[in-house]
Amino acid sequence: MPTQHTPPTRDTRQDILDAAQIIISGKGFAAVGLNEILSAAGVPKGSFYHYFQSKDAFGEALLESYFDAYLKALDTLLQTPGLTEGERLMLYWRKWVDTQTNGDPEGKCLAVKLGAEVSDLSEPMRKVLLRGTSAVIERLSGAMKNGIADGSVKIAGEPGQIAEMLYQTWLGASLLAKIARDAQPLLSALATTKRILGKLGE
Repeated sequence: MPTQHTPPTRDTRQDILDAAQIIISGKGFAAVGLNEILSAAGVPKGSFYHYFQSKDAFGEALLESYFDAYLKALDTLLQTPGLTEGERLMLYWRKWVDTQTNGDPEGKCLAVKLGAEVSDLSEPMRKVLLRGTSAVIERLSGAMKNGIADGSVKIAGEPGQIAEMLYQTWLGASLLAKIARDAQPLLSALATTKRILGKLGE
């Protein structure tokens, strides 16, 4: 029996998520109305629940989409040809400084923007944040192991623990940079990272 409703297309759903990421990166999750997102995506108002069961489910999908793209970009960066593994890691941290200070909300880290806001409000969104950040740390740990093998990384500790500590440092530095409206916390994190990875000459 034919259905009366056309299933939502992946493109339209992704258009909503892409538009939402830019807006929410600037304003936060709770402060953004659904109609604002739908208008930015060029989707008729009132059709939100055709694509998402609830705002909570939308938040899950938003973070899953964000981390999917983020991890793909990180994988590509960590395969940059012509660089040692240590140089690739430092490239990642420098890009972090650039994206958090360039004023473009599209590049802002949603883990920084939404971590504190939604973790106490939505358990499903908290779990997506946990999975996503854990996957980032896992990749950084793997890169450090490769860097130790090629001699370009020199750390005093287990790669997984160092990767987690550095990621926590950068999340904290990003938050402090937002509070102070000053890049200095990020630059301090960069200097600390260089020291820990044995990259002081870069």
